Amino acid sequence: MTTPKRKQSKSRTRKRRAHQSLECVVPGLCPQCHQPKPIHRACPHCGYYKGKRVISVKEE
Repeated sequence: MTTPKRKQSKSRTRKRRAHQSLECVVPGLCPQCHQPKPIHRACPHCGYYKGKRVISVKEE
């Protein structure tokens, strides 16, 4: 394998990595209680996932 002939500049490296930043997570809405929740997770407010109760949640 060959070695690089010149050092890659900081600006060239940063241009290449410009699209690798993290994206903010957009919460979905629970179809049961209509509260915001992480997508593909059980709702922390009501305990439902895909229309089935999967966890028990203490009611306040």
